[in-house]
Amino acid sequence: MSQPKFIITNTGCLRLGMVNLHKDLLEPGEECLGGGYYEFDYLSLRLLLSGRSYDFGRPQWRWLDSLCVPKAYSGLRILYSSDRAWDAALDIADILPIEYC
Repeated sequence: MSQPKFIITNTGCLRLGMVNLHKDLLEPGEECLGGGYYEFDYLSLRLLLSGRSYDFGRPQWRWLDSLCVPKAYSGLRILYSSDRAWDAALDIADILPIEYC
């Protein structure tokens, strides 16, 4: 059954999709630096990333110089929490420059 999952790639791309497995989001030749699940909070204009990929583990934000986010998500605050505790979530813009591509 497909679920809303995300990955970050070795080139710094954030990729979202409704897939069965996180590896289904990878393009040929790419490597995954972790992933998890996503949801949109349209009222607060937030993209909420949480958890971890069973295959690739938690996102390795520290291995990136910047994060390439699809233009469709411009204007959304991107938060990551390993356990969905949004009050202690990591604001991705605080640790990485975000580029919209």
